[in-house]
Amino acid sequence: MELRDVLTYLVWLIASVTFILALKFLASPRTARTGNLLGAAGMALVVAWTFFTTDGMFANWWIVVVGGAIGAVAGWLGAKRVAMTAMPQMVAIFNGAGGGAAALVAVVEFLRDTDLHPGELLPLAFVIATLLGAIIGAVSLTGSIVAFGKLQGLIASRPVKYPGSQIVTAGLFLALIAIGVYLAAVSPSVPLFLLFVVLSLILGVQLVMPIGGADMPVVVSLLNSYTGIAVAATGFVLSNYALLIAGTLVGASGAILTQLMTKAMNRSLFNVLFAGFGTGGDVAAAGEEGEEQLREIGAEDAAVLMAYGKRVIIVPGYGMAVAQAQGPVRELMDLLVAKGVDVQFAIHPVAGRMPGHMNVLLAEANVPYDRLKEMDEINDDFADTDVALIIGANDVVNPAAREEGSPISGMPILNVDQAQKVIVLKRGRGTGFAGIPNPLFSAENTSMLFGDAKPSVEALVQGVKSA
Repeated sequence: MELRDVLTYLVWLIASVTFILALKFLASPRTARTGNLLGAAGMALVVAWTFFTTDGMFANWWIVVVGGAIGAVAGWLGAKRVAMTAMPQMVAIFNGAGGGAAALVAVVEFLRDTDLHPGELLPLAFVIATLLGAIIGAVSLTGSIVAFGKLQGLIASRPVKYPGSQIVTAGLFLALIAIGVYLAAVSPSVPLFLLFVVLSLILGVQLVMPIGGADMPVVVSLLNSYTGIAVAATGFVLSNYALLIAGTLVGASGAILTQLMTKAMNRSLFNVLFAGFGTGGDVAAAGEEGEEQLREIGAEDAAVLMAYGKRVIIVPGYGMAVAQAQGPVRELMDLLVAKGVDVQFAIHPVAGRMPGHMNVLLAEANVPYDRLKEMDEINDDFADTDVALIIGANDVVNPAAREEGSPISGMPILNVDQAQKVIVLKRGRGTGFAGIPNPLFSAENTSMLFGDAKPSVEALVQGVKSA
């Protein structure tokens, strides 16, 4: 083994360690920044080593430089200009770019090998890895684009179905299997392989369009896992162990996260993919049974209830993200704590539109990490809470989940209805992202403070100062 090969394996090992450590650090908001830097450093090391040691790389150096520059600018602009409310969309589109890259590598490698060995069957392991990289990467690309469109409001967030859609999906699967078998066992036909890629792209759209907006967090997580698997297949095709390990880690972590999210919703992955309950949007629900009994409260009265309580639990939701209200929420917390009130934040696993959305927003506002409590950790505390303040959350506090026959039946929720007093900050009388009415709003211990979350919280801040 030559010295360069030994050093290559060493670089891959070091990079792999940084990837594993990065995942470890990303598990906590306290160390997430360090995790990001570690992962980026490991990938930069692999890219630089590959560039300077691969034969013939300098002949096409401008492609690497131009591509790297475009990617760097896109990443920098995304980090600096994309608002936290749009972070789920950015995650989706960046994930799609990774899947697309894996699919392109599969295409290039297949074309190169068929050109080098015309008329010959390619090694079975190579064909399988290439086909997996192509189909999974292509599905991740177009599926992520559809998810981006639904989250961004460019595509209807409700499930989009048509008669015979499941038959079309099944037909696509069967066609892909048939073409794959032909390419592996009969002939590595380039036109058929390109058809295989096109059908894979169509399959990605076909799989995600019928899923409602309420399930997009799970879909984005699942597509992230797909991208990791596609990258791992690409690493196998290129005989690059660092890429193989990185893809495996991404695929495994995405799969684990998907499993945790479906568990948090008490739904199977099959149910999410093929029987989604999401209708999306803020569908008007005025006039629903019980809605006429809503009790409204003023900001000053709500502030007094919190200022003179012993314990307040704040439940953030996507409405807080949309209004960018995390700064005033932090100020409200500080004022209540200064008055001797025990203030905690209850974080539901699927609050917001991506995993950890609320944690990231509150961390951005410098809310202490020890005040952020996961659902299982804080749910029993609501019974001993004076005020539960819900800011733009809906489905994750909906008591209908406890009723059999409800579209969200069995979904674990935050037990806010057990608090002595519930105050709900909400823009209007519409339903949540799942399109399901919430009986909590008409409960006897619930009062509604209507309006945009940010000015409503700012009014609460002023009220607490005066209390």
